Amino acid sequence: MTPLPDIAAVRRHLERGGVIAYATESCYGLGCDPRKRNAVRKILRLKGRPQAKGLILIGSEFTQFRRYLAPVEPELAARFKDYWPGPTTLLLPTSRHCPPWLTGRHTKLAVRVTAHPEAAQLCRQLDMALVSTSANRTGRKPLKTAAACRRAFGSAVWALPGRIGRRRRPSTILDPASGGVLRV
Repeated sequence: MTPLPDIAAVRRHLERGGVIAYATESCYGLGCDPRKRNAVRKILRLKGRPQAKGLILIGSEFTQFRRYLAPVEPELAARFKDYWPGPTTLLLPTSRHCPPWLTGRHTKLAVRVTAHPEAAQLCRQLDMALVSTSANRTGRKPLKTAAACRRAFGSAVWALPGRIGRRRRPSTILDPASGGVLRV
Protein backbone atom coordinates (compact mmCIF):
# COMPACT_ATOMS: atom_id res chain seq x y z
CA MET A 1 0.00 0.00 0.00
CA THR A 2 1.31 3.45 -0.95
CA PRO A 3 1.83 5.69 2.10
CA LEU A 4 -0.40 8.75 2.20
CA PRO A 5 1.07 12.23 2.14
CA ASP A 6 0.85 14.42 5.23
CA ILE A 7 -2.78 13.86 6.24
CA ALA A 8 -2.93 17.23 8.03
CA ALA A 9 -1.95 18.94 4.77
CA VAL A 10 -4.62 16.98 2.86
CA ARG A 11 -7.21 17.96 5.50
CA ARG A 12 -6.27 21.67 5.22
CA HIS A 13 -6.48 21.45 1.41
CA LEU A 14 -9.98 19.94 1.63
CA GLU A 15 -11.12 22.45 4.27
CA ARG A 16 -10.11 25.25 1.88
CA GLY A 17 -12.32 23.73 -0.82
CA GLY A 18 -9.53 21.86 -2.59
CA VAL A 19 -9.99 18.87 -4.88
CA ILE A 20 -7.91 15.71 -4.71
CA ALA A 21 -7.35 12.79 -7.07
CA TYR A 22 -6.89 9.44 -5.33
CA ALA A 23 -6.74 5.75 -6.16
CA THR A 24 -9.97 3.71 -5.96
CA GLU A 25 -11.10 0.20 -6.88
CA SER A 26 -10.95 0.64 -10.67
CA CYS A 27 -9.45 4.06 -11.46
CA TYR A 28 -8.41 7.34 -9.94
CA GLY A 29 -11.25 9.34 -8.45
CA LEU A 30 -11.78 13.05 -7.99
CA GLY A 31 -12.86 13.93 -4.50
CA CYS A 32 -13.52 16.73 -2.07
CA ASP A 33 -15.22 17.50 1.21
CA PRO A 34 -18.92 16.86 0.45
CA ARG A 35 -19.92 19.88 2.57
CA LYS A 36 -17.97 22.30 0.34
CA ARG A 37 -20.30 23.44 -2.45
CA ASN A 38 -17.55 25.29 -4.33
CA ALA A 39 -15.32 22.21 -4.29
CA VAL A 40 -18.16 20.08 -5.70
CA ARG A 41 -18.77 22.70 -8.40
CA LYS A 42 -15.06 22.64 -9.25
CA ILE A 43 -15.18 18.85 -9.74
CA LEU A 44 -18.26 19.17 -11.95
CA ARG A 45 -16.53 21.85 -14.08
CA LEU A 46 -13.35 19.76 -14.38
CA LYS A 47 -15.36 16.76 -15.56
CA GLY A 48 -17.90 18.66 -17.64
CA ARG A 49 -20.58 16.83 -15.64
CA PRO A 50 -24.06 18.24 -14.99
CA GLN A 51 -24.98 18.73 -11.32
CA ALA A 52 -28.34 17.06 -11.94
CA LYS A 53 -26.68 13.63 -12.12
CA GLY A 54 -25.64 13.64 -8.46
CA LEU A 55 -22.46 12.20 -6.97
CA ILE A 56 -21.23 9.23 -4.94
CA LEU A 57 -19.74 9.47 -1.46
CA ILE A 58 -17.24 6.90 -0.26
CA GLY A 59 -16.24 6.21 3.30
CA SER A 60 -14.33 3.73 5.39
CA GLU A 61 -17.43 2.98 7.51
CA PHE A 62 -21.15 3.69 7.37
CA THR A 63 -21.04 6.21 10.24
CA GLN A 64 -19.24 8.67 7.93
CA PHE A 65 -22.50 9.01 5.92
CA ARG A 66 -24.89 9.52 8.83
CA ARG A 67 -25.05 13.33 8.59
CA TYR A 68 -26.29 13.02 4.99
CA LEU A 69 -28.77 10.14 5.36
CA ALA A 70 -32.19 9.60 6.92
CA PRO A 71 -32.27 6.94 9.64
CA VAL A 72 -31.90 3.51 8.09
CA GLU A 73 -34.39 0.75 8.87
CA PRO A 74 -32.74 -2.00 10.96
CA GLU A 75 -33.54 -4.73 8.40
CA LEU A 76 -31.79 -2.72 5.66
CA ALA A 77 -28.82 -1.93 7.92
CA ALA A 78 -28.47 -5.66 8.62
CA ARG A 79 -27.98 -6.23 4.87
CA PHE A 80 -25.11 -3.73 4.55
CA LYS A 81 -22.64 -6.52 5.39
CA ASP A 82 -23.71 -8.23 2.12
CA TYR A 83 -22.41 -5.22 0.16
CA TRP A 84 -19.69 -3.56 2.19
CA PRO A 85 -16.86 -3.08 2.23
CA GLY A 86 -16.89 -3.57 -1.49
CA PRO A 87 -17.58 -2.20 -4.96
CA THR A 88 -21.33 -1.75 -4.47
CA THR A 89 -22.87 1.70 -4.17
CA LEU A 90 -26.28 1.95 -2.48
CA LEU A 91 -28.90 4.64 -3.02
CA LEU A 92 -30.28 5.65 0.37
CA PRO A 93 -32.82 8.31 1.47
CA THR A 94 -31.27 11.61 2.52
CA SER A 95 -31.63 13.58 5.72
CA ARG A 96 -32.73 17.20 5.69
CA HIS A 97 -29.04 18.08 6.24
CA CYS A 98 -27.88 16.57 2.94
CA PRO A 99 -26.73 19.32 0.57
CA PRO A 100 -28.63 19.31 -2.74
CA TRP A 101 -25.37 19.62 -4.70
CA LEU A 102 -24.66 15.97 -3.78
CA THR A 103 -27.95 14.45 -4.92
CA GLY A 104 -28.62 16.49 -8.05
CA ARG A 105 -32.17 15.86 -9.25
CA HIS A 106 -32.48 12.71 -7.13
CA THR A 107 -34.10 12.13 -3.74
CA LYS A 108 -31.49 9.59 -2.64
CA LEU A 109 -27.76 9.74 -2.07
CA ALA A 110 -25.30 7.23 -3.52
CA VAL A 111 -22.89 5.90 -0.85
CA ARG A 112 -20.25 3.16 -0.72
CA VAL A 113 -18.03 1.77 2.02
CA THR A 114 -14.93 1.16 -0.04
CA ALA A 115 -12.82 -1.97 0.13
CA HIS A 116 -9.90 -0.24 -1.60
CA PRO A 117 -7.23 -0.13 1.15
CA GLU A 118 -5.79 3.30 0.28
CA ALA A 119 -9.15 5.01 -0.24
CA ALA A 120 -10.45 3.50 3.01
CA GLN A 121 -7.30 4.60 4.85
CA LEU A 122 -7.71 8.12 3.47
CA CYS A 123 -11.33 8.36 4.68
CA ARG A 124 -10.39 6.79 8.03
CA GLN A 125 -7.51 9.21 8.64
CA LEU A 126 -9.58 12.21 7.54
CA ASP A 127 -12.50 10.86 9.61
CA MET A 128 -14.94 11.75 6.84
CA ALA A 129 -16.66 10.61 3.69
CA LEU A 130 -15.37 11.96 0.38
CA VAL A 131 -17.02 12.77 -2.91
CA SER A 132 -15.91 10.08 -5.34
CA THR A 133 -16.31 10.39 -9.09
CA SER A 134 -14.03 9.02 -11.77
CA ALA A 135 -11.08 11.23 -12.69
CA ASN A 136 -11.87 12.03 -16.30
CA ARG A 137 -13.79 14.40 -18.52
CA THR A 138 -17.32 13.11 -19.09
CA GLY A 139 -17.33 10.62 -21.94
CA ARG A 140 -13.60 9.89 -21.76
CA LYS A 141 -11.77 6.96 -20.19
CA PRO A 142 -11.09 7.23 -16.45
CA LEU A 143 -7.49 8.00 -15.51
CA LYS A 144 -5.44 5.27 -13.85
CA THR A 145 -2.45 7.08 -12.29
CA ALA A 146 -1.58 10.17 -10.27
CA ALA A 147 0.70 11.30 -13.12
CA ALA A 148 -2.17 11.09 -15.62
CA CYS A 149 -4.31 13.18 -13.24
CA ARG A 150 -1.58 15.81 -12.96
CA ARG A 151 -1.30 15.98 -16.76
CA ALA A 152 -5.07 16.22 -17.23
CA PHE A 153 -5.96 18.62 -14.43
CA GLY A 154 -2.71 20.43 -13.59
CA SER A 155 -2.73 22.48 -10.42
CA ALA A 156 -6.54 22.36 -10.17
CA VAL A 157 -6.26 18.97 -8.45
CA TRP A 158 -3.88 17.61 -5.82
CA ALA A 159 -3.05 14.12 -7.11
CA LEU A 160 -2.18 11.75 -4.25
CA PRO A 161 0.16 8.82 -4.86
CA GLY A 162 -1.54 5.45 -4.96
CA ARG A 163 -2.33 2.25 -6.80
CA ILE A 164 -5.74 1.51 -8.21
CA GLY A 165 -7.42 -1.80 -7.48
CA ARG A 166 -7.90 -4.64 -9.94
CA ARG A 167 -11.56 -4.03 -10.66
CA ARG A 168 -12.17 -3.25 -14.33
CA ARG A 169 -15.60 -1.64 -13.99
CA PRO A 170 -17.02 1.15 -11.84
CA SER A 171 -19.05 0.23 -8.77
CA THR A 172 -22.44 -1.41 -9.14
CA ILE A 173 -25.23 0.96 -8.09
CA LEU A 174 -28.26 -0.57 -6.33
CA ASP A 175 -31.44 0.86 -4.84
CA PRO A 176 -32.10 -1.54 -1.95
CA ALA A 177 -35.64 -0.18 -1.40
CA SER A 178 -36.81 -1.12 -4.89
CA GLY A 179 -34.25 -3.80 -5.68
CA GLY A 180 -33.38 -1.87 -8.83
CA VAL A 181 -29.91 -2.01 -10.36
CA LEU A 182 -28.91 1.33 -11.90
CA ARG A 183 -25.40 0.36 -13.00
CA VAL A 184 -23.72 -3.02 -13.22
